[in-house]
Parts: sequence; C-alpha cells; structure tokens
Amino acid sequence: MRYPMDLQFFAQKKAGGSTKNGRDSVGKRLGVKRHDGQFVLAGNILVRQRGTRIYPGPGVGIGKDDTLYARIDGVVRYERFGRDKKRVSVYPVAAEELEAAE
Repeated sequence: MRYPMDLQFFAQKKAGGSTKNGRDSVGKRLGVKRHDGQFVLAGNILVRQRGTRIYPGPGVGIGKDDTLYARIDGVVRYERFGRDKKRVSVYPVAAEELEAAE
C-alpha cells in the first residue's frame, strides 16, 4: 500500500489579538510655580490646578482655568484656613525690606 506524500506544514504562530491599552497623554505641568517666601511680580503664575485645591487670598487672582496669579508685587505666603483648606496670598513688601533681606 502506498501513501501519498502530500503533507503541508503551516505557520505555528497564532495571530495576536488587538489590545485596548498602549496610549497615554502628556503631562499638563500642573502644580505650584512660586513657593512660600518668594518675591513675585504682578501677573506671575503662582499655582496651576484643576479645580480650586488652593484658594486665592489677598493680592491673588483666579483665572478661568483655576490658575492662581499675583495681582500685586510682593511676597508669597501659603496659609491654612478653615478646617482643611489652603490659600495663597501675596503681601506687598517695601523695596528697602527686600534689599535688606538679600
């Protein structure tokens, strides 16, 4: 009895399935930009945030994207108020005091 040599060999690797992972977004560079005790000029950005994690105090404005910025020249102070809230304030400082500190 004769057997025909009609064998066929196929690839042994199964096709890989698709995945739903494998992407990521770039960082948004949020956070504190000017720290406690630093001298700032009016218009300097103090904090970039999503929502009001830190509230504006005296001398600080808030943008439509919740960015806190200095409204006056002065020294930055971070303070706690209420039970569990934080705020950033900018207090004006005289030029003589600033030179004496340096």
